[in-house]
Amino acid sequence: QVQLVESGGGLVQAGGSLRLSCVASGSIFSINFMGWYRQGLGKERELVAAITNAGTTTYADSVKGRFAISRDSAGKTGYLQMNTLKPEDTAVYYCRVIARKNDYWGQGTQVTVSS
Repeated sequence: QVQLVESGGGLVQAGGSLRLSCVASGSIFSINFMGWYRQGLGKERELVAAITNAGTTTYADSVKGRFAISRDSAGKTGYLQMNTLKPEDTAVYYCRVIARKNDYWGQGTQVTVSS
């Protein structure tokens, strides 16, 4: 059974930083894609950042220059470093992994940025 567990969310003041982690466990191999999505209250879920197995990264325009996505060498742990946080970054952040055409989501971690 595959499980994704996010951590690192919390409450931070505007301008602060947080680092989210996503750990994939279970029978999961050949991760092709790891992404971070977020969903604010009353909003649709949106892609924040993603990284492929080739190391190609993608960012939403709203976070470019502030957020950085990375993975460890084993490929089963991903990170989202979030700097210069803004109140509009407040949302539940979800980790998503695609491995051999299987699509997995984590349970989400709340990030709240106060002004």
